Amino acid sequence: MKLRTLGILLAGSLVAATAAMAIPVTPDPARDSSTNTLHAGWSHTSRSNGDVADSWWAVRDRCAPDYLGERLLCDALGVLARAASRTFESKMSADVGLPLPGGWGLMTANNSPFIRSAHVETPLDLAAVLGFYRAALGQRGWTENDGAVVEADRAVIAFATSDGPASLRLTRQDGKTIADLSLRKPPVATAGFLPKPEQGRLMLGNRTDGAAIVTINERTINLAARAGENLANSDSTAGELPDGQKLDLSPGKYKVTLKVDGSAAQSREFEVAANETWGLLVGQDGAPLPMRLY
Repeated sequence: MKLRTLGILLAGSLVAATAAMAIPVTPDPARDSSTNTLHAGWSHTSRSNGDVADSWWAVRDRCAPDYLGERLLCDALGVLARAASRTFESKMSADVGLPLPGGWGLMTANNSPFIRSAHVETPLDLAAVLGFYRAALGQRGWTENDGAVVEADRAVIAFATSDGPASLRLTRQDGKTIADLSLRKPPVATAGFLPKPEQGRLMLGNRTDGAAIVTINERTINLAARAGENLANSDSTAGELPDGQKLDLSPGKYKVTLKVDGSAAQSREFEVAANETWGLLVGQDGAPLPMRLY
């Protein structure tokens, strides 16, 4: 849709919304839960040795209007946001080279000298997300290895590709399917990224202008504004993080709670496997932004 057409649509909706602002509407979760606002960011790092690293993140807000005018505004903004998200998805997918299922509410992606990875959270059920990835990755020539684990609320599949070993991990949590897709590249990171043997590493950063509090299994870490916000840029940058922002964890699931000044706390379960390295960035309004780094 052309920008001029989008502008006309938005202007018309604003006029109609003014007249209808005081008319209450019956809540409609199926309709009003559609995403309407896109918050996105991108980081690019180029080093003297030719290494390049790109990281992406995006979060969609949801609209739950109480009045007809608000619903009209949500609909108009939704059209603009969906157009922007398609542009964002196209650019991100081309640069990172990994597919994205539709309807996602949160995504991060990383393309570094060590890994290509994408973390996606979508309301689609696990079976639908699994079917999407199997079809999309098969079209890319990825071959599924033996030993796949597929259950009602979890799936773990390893792939062989022409570029190296890859893996897909799906989990169902709080009405969402969380998908982690990664392809490991041959170069080995320095100690900045590497976890201890048979453990996973979780590194913490804060992308907001306010102080943040991160609690992991009752362990609390205080992060100043913008502390560690560039941890995904390179392994040397990650290595400069204070020890308190680098956690070596036994493989398993961990309860993580994020709280930013002025925002409500957000909690979720986070999984880390042996020999994996993750960054967990505090995003806008305290949204957790997990990103596979190694």
